[in-house]
Amino acid sequence: MSTSAPPRRGPRVLPFPAAAGLARFVVARNATAFRRAWVLLLSGFVEPVFYLFSLGVGLGALIGRVTTDGGSVVEYAAFVAPGLLAASAMNGAIFDATFNVFFKLRYQHLYDAMLATPIGPRDIAVGEITWSLLRGSLYSGMFLVVALVAGLVRSWWALLALPAGVLIGLAFGAVGMFTTTYLRSWQDFDYVTLAIQPMFLFSATFFPLSTYPDALQWLVRLTPLYHGVALERGLMLGEVGWGLLWHVAYLLVLGVVGVVGTSRRIATLLLT
Repeated sequence: MSTSAPPRRGPRVLPFPAAAGLARFVVARNATAFRRAWVLLLSGFVEPVFYLFSLGVGLGALIGRVTTDGGSVVEYAAFVAPGLLAASAMNGAIFDATFNVFFKLRYQHLYDAMLATPIGPRDIAVGEITWSLLRGSLYSGMFLVVALVAGLVRSWWALLALPAGVLIGLAFGAVGMFTTTYLRSWQDFDYVTLAIQPMFLFSATFFPLSTYPDALQWLVRLTPLYHGVALERGLMLGEVGWGLLWHVAYLLVLGVVGVVGTSRRIATLLLT
C-alpha cells in the first residue's frame, strides 16, 4: 500500500510570483462580493474630484500660474491635477488593503477558510493586493478622464499616467496589507490615518517641492506618495526625463517588498 504526503502549507520553493498561481481566485471572489455593491467602489473617487474643483479651479483662480519643479509654468489646476490623480490611486489601494483586509483577517476569518483549500499564503497576498491595485487603478483612470475633459492634460505622455496609477496602487496596496497584518484592533487604524493624511497634504500634492525648506524637502522625498505625484506630474505635464525612472524603481521595490512581507506574515499568523 502506498502513502502520499499531505499538501505542503507555508512558503513554497518557487520564487515570487510563480508560486501565486491561484491568486486569481481571490480576485474573482472579491469581484463577486462587490457585484451588487459596485457603488461602494466609487466612494473613494469623488473626494479627489471635489478637491480638484474646489482648490484647483476655485483657489486656482486666485493663485493663477505656478512654476513646477521641472521649470514649466502652468495653471494651478493643471499643476494640482496630477497630484490628486496619484492620491486617487493611493486612496483606492490603501483603504481596500487595510480596512477590508483587517475585517477578513480578524473577524470574518476568511483567510482561514481559503487556506483549507489549495490556496496558499502567497496566493492570498498577491490576490488581495491585485484587487486593491485594481481599485486604485479604477479611481485613477476615472480621475484621468475628468482631468482630460477639464482640459488639464498637457502632454501625450499622459497616456502612461494610468499604468503609473497601477504602480502607485501596487506600492500602497502591498505596504498597506503588510501593515494591516500587524494591527491588533480598529483603534490601531488611527496610525494609518496619521500616516496617510499628512502625506496627502505635504507630498508636493498642492505645492511645488521647491517651496519647502531644504530640510523638509528631504523628508518629503522619502514618502511614497511624493514619488507617485512626481511621476504623474511629469507624465501629464510632459516633463519627461530619465529621472522619472527613479520614481518608478522606488514604487516597484516598495510593492515587491510589501507582497513578499505580506505573504510571510499571513503564513506566520495562520499556519503556525
